[in-house]
Order: sequence, then structure tokens, then C-alpha cells
Amino acid sequence: MSFHRYVALGDSFTEGVGDADPTRPNGWRGWADRVAEVLATRSPDFGYANLAIRGRKLPAIIDEQVDAAVALEPDLVTIHGGGNDVLRPKVDLDGLAASYDEAVGRLAASGAHVVMFTIADPGLNPVIKVIRGRTAIFNEWVREIAENRGATVVDMWRMRDWKVSEVMDDDRLHLNPVGHNAIAMAVLDTLGVPHDLAPLAVPAAPVLARRAQRQADLAWARAHLVPWVQRRITGRSSGDGVLPKRPGLTPIR
Repeated sequence: MSFHRYVALGDSFTEGVGDADPTRPNGWRGWADRVAEVLATRSPDFGYANLAIRGRKLPAIIDEQVDAAVALEPDLVTIHGGGNDVLRPKVDLDGLAASYDEAVGRLAASGAHVVMFTIADPGLNPVIKVIRGRTAIFNEWVREIAENRGATVVDMWRMRDWKVSEVMDDDRLHLNPVGHNAIAMAVLDTLGVPHDLAPLAVPAAPVLARRAQRQADLAWARAHLVPWVQRRITGRSSGDGVLPKRPGLTPIR
């Protein structure tokens, strides 16, 4: 496949959080940028927009990003959402799926090829494995929507050949560069786009004694878990005040 106008929609996963690059807008690179870099080598007139904003739940992604994407007249759209929804204490999965289906239908009707994602299996991550059941239900909705709307699915639920410690950032919720590169490869492979990407080397993880591991867990809780809980209590989001890093179709370098 050859694409000329690529628009990426979603939350922190698509914005690229965890794959730091101070030379990029918002300070993140991420899998979508990596995909765009490959697609740009195949189309001299290639343009790329990324409307994703960290912390966004699926209804906000639909409300804020779908119409904006259609207006850009893309021939490729990737959309990822639902991860921040299933993390909440209460979520209407059926209602969420109905809204998602309508939004993907609008994107497909624009003529764009749509790529969707299942959510990675949280059973691999002890921090969030409690939401495994609702994640599985949401993922089945994603597969059904994709089948009905002619979309492509990158099935992260089935990507169990990696270790959380190898692909996750220090916050244990977002992908690190190794993880983002792996997703970029999966997207391109699923689309059938040839590429030269290869797995990144995994940094050696220190083996900690039990006491040291407890200390590391406490440090993680202070640095990442407590602020996350505080935002939930106060109704704030990590994406408050954050703008899309690539609001229009422009060349990527």
C-alpha cells in the first residue's frame, strides 16, 4: 500500500508519550511518527498530522479529533482509544462501542483506510491487571467494528511475546522507545508496507533484591501513581492545556 495523507488520532499512546525526543513537537516521537517516517520514503508528496492528546478518553477523541481528521482528507487514519476509559471505575462498554462504531464509519466513509487497535493485555502488567475482563470485552467490540467497517486491526491483545519491563517507560503505563518501535513495525507489517525497521536493543534491567524492589515500587507510586490518582479525584487530565503536536498535514523529517 502507498499512502500520501496520514492522520493519527488518539491519546498518549499515539501522541508518543514515553518515547522522548526534545526536537519533536510536544517533546515526543512515538510509533506514529516512526510509521510516518517510513511512509514518507514511499511518497514524495507525503503529509502527516497527529491530533492525539494524552489523557483523552474515547468520547473526547471522537468529539475533538474525528471531524478535524475528515477535514484533512486523509487516505490513511489510525485511531486508538478506550485505554483511559477502561481504567475508570465505571464505564459503559456497549455505549462506548456504539459511539466508536459511528466514528469509524465516518472515517471510512471519507475514503480513508482506517487502522484500529485492540488494547494490550493488562494481565501482563501487575499495575493494571484488574481491568483485564473489561479490556477483553472492549477489544471484541473493536474487532467487530473493524470487520463491519472494513478497517484494519493491529491486535495488541495478542502481542504477548514481550516483557513489560522491556517495553514500558518508568511510569509503567506508557511505552518506551523499544515499545513504540515495536508498534510501528506491527502497524507497517499489518498494512503490508515494506520497511527496514528492526527491534531496538533492550536495555539491561537491574536485578533487585526484594527490599530494593519494594523501595523502587514506593518511588514509582510517589512519582506516578499518586499524581494519577489526584488527577482522577480533582477531575483534571494530563492533557489539560496540551495541543495536538501536528494539527495539519505537513512533511515529516
